[in-house]
Amino acid sequence: MTAATGSAEREGATELHRSGTGEPGAASEKRRVGVLSLHNSKETKAILNAVRALGHEPVWIRDENVTSRIRDGRFQLSPRVDVLVNRMLLTKSESRLEDLQLAFLYEETTPVVNSPRAVANTLHKYRAAAKLAAAGIPVPDAYFGRSPRTVEAWPEHLPGDAVHKHTVGTNGRHMSVVSPDDPVGPMIVNRRSFLQEFLDASDGRPSDVRVYVVGDAVVGAMRRKAPEDDWRANVALGGDVEGITDSLGREPRRLAIESTAALDLDLAGVDLMSVDDDWFVLELNATAGFKGLFDATGVSVAPHIARLAIERAGGSVDAARVRDLESTLDDSVPDCKPPLVERGTDEVLGYTTRIRINGHGGTETVVAKSDTGAKRTSIDTDLAGRIGAGPLVGTTQVRSGIGSGTETRALVDVDLRLNGRWRPVTTSVTDRSGMRYPVLLGRDVLESYTLDVSRTVEE
Repeated sequence: MTAATGSAEREGATELHRSGTGEPGAASEKRRVGVLSLHNSKETKAILNAVRALGHEPVWIRDENVTSRIRDGRFQLSPRVDVLVNRMLLTKSESRLEDLQLAFLYEETTPVVNSPRAVANTLHKYRAAAKLAAAGIPVPDAYFGRSPRTVEAWPEHLPGDAVHKHTVGTNGRHMSVVSPDDPVGPMIVNRRSFLQEFLDASDGRPSDVRVYVVGDAVVGAMRRKAPEDDWRANVALGGDVEGITDSLGREPRRLAIESTAALDLDLAGVDLMSVDDDWFVLELNATAGFKGLFDATGVSVAPHIARLAIERAGGSVDAARVRDLESTLDDSVPDCKPPLVERGTDEVLGYTTRIRINGHGGTETVVAKSDTGAKRTSIDTDLAGRIGAGPLVGTTQVRSGIGSGTETRALVDVDLRLNGRWRPVTTSVTDRSGMRYPVLLGRDVLESYTLDVSRTVEE
């Protein structure tokens, strides 16, 4: 054990002791329940609201409020919490390793519901299937290769048609059914892929079963039916759902619970399929959504996740209150959401203002011009390249300066620092090399300030 790790453990233990963990009567005290989520999903908000409704303190941990420091061999994290619910959507992240480390940092001092190691085990679908198979859990046959030559041999190992899918992905996107004569490569849209035996359950409408496990119990189950003219049953792709919690048999219940345990997960959405009365586990999702499950069953998973986290931290929960809360899914914005824009004292921007602009590749200080005639903030193409602006979030049509034509511009996310405050902004990118200022502040930013056109800064 290193000195830093030992100090981190001591500091974490001190914080937990101060909040009452392990002391007589501690179960009645409030626990600070952190939810690590960089996105704004209904599920994240519902879990935070459920924590509050159960009498404990929710803390939404995001880029806007999380910090850490090492001083004199002591490791500290802020915000401090008694337990962490890991809701990182790594399947959609462009920096999975970096994002996963944030959960690992919290695990140094804090119990984590769905530990980062377990999430990493589940993230790669082929590796997860291998672990399930090693645990004796039935999964479809599958084949994985990393070169065109090795992947080309897949028909020798799988019977009939196969599903070609990402090793890391979600919502069924970019999956396809391929036949032995179809050309198949090791990548799909620049990401690694593998092949899995195509299970044909019936001659009717394709479907599978999603079972939501929290702790060692099934909270709800639904049958997902594929849209017309599709074989994928994902809710995100328009599939229909039907609640089947009460009619779910003993075998799929057992497989769902054992699969969750085999991957060391505290909670998961488990996808299963039955073929000729034999059940197979298709995959597990460590951060499965549950809005579709609520629509199908009328049961919200949020209070059950909140209960598990609170009890993991040594707190107490009224079981009757959990049952009351599961009949609603409160996805309103919780009051613990960190503000995107910092509070400041100077609410005035000038005709020109010195700003700092940050992207994935760096930060620069430039002079920006204010323009109330522009709907959206825009930045110069060269500047966007130097700071690594992004990711690309779409495009927009902008009316040309001459005539009635339009120009298509890319939209990227950046962070701007104005008057000492950072704020995220989605900007358009255009060639401003012939203009004096590389950034033009539009109404999307100016609406938060008073504009004083007499105020300028020197370049």
